[in-house]
Amino acid sequence: MKLEIGKKYNIHSYKHNKKVHRAWDEAVLLEIHDDYLVFGNNRTKVTESDGRTWRTKEPAVLYFFKDRWYNVIGQYKKDGIYYYCNIASPAIIEEDTIKYIDYDLDLRVFPNGSFKVLDRGEYKYHKELMGYSQKLDTVLKSELSALIEMVRNKELCFAPKTVENYYEKYKNVKFLKQ
Repeated sequence: MKLEIGKKYNIHSYKHNKKVHRAWDEAVLLEIHDDYLVFGNNRTKVTESDGRTWRTKEPAVLYFFKDRWYNVIGQYKKDGIYYYCNIASPAIIEEDTIKYIDYDLDLRVFPNGSFKVLDRGEYKYHKELMGYSQKLDTVLKSELSALIEMVRNKELCFAPKTVENYYEKYKNVKFLKQ
């Protein structure tokens, strides 16, 4: 499948049992790299597995990695850039939809660079319920550690002004598509 800058894609998040967990109706492709893709969206409709819907509150820049077990959402808020990082399978794109398996563990990064690991209890529960293998557990925890190192070192998506620059690109692409 040929990827196209400026094209709108959907996002589907699954759980380990292959059931859809959550879906977003927009992610505009901004940039293609060998090992990751960058997308943008704003006030995007989100549909939960139970059918409930809501809209995101702010512009976001999304990083989906081809070989890493996480994805990163930079949220452009009034008081700074927040990051929501999902420990998840590497992303694939099929039929204009970005797909990945969400493994519950999340990393929240605040504008001052501090961070917090979220949902450890949910991870433990789903690990038992869905039978995550020891190998998978090891990979996911290792990737969480690698992600924390990226945050500490301000690498890639965590580098200063990166989200702001991609958000400007998103606004320009949206404007050109109208």
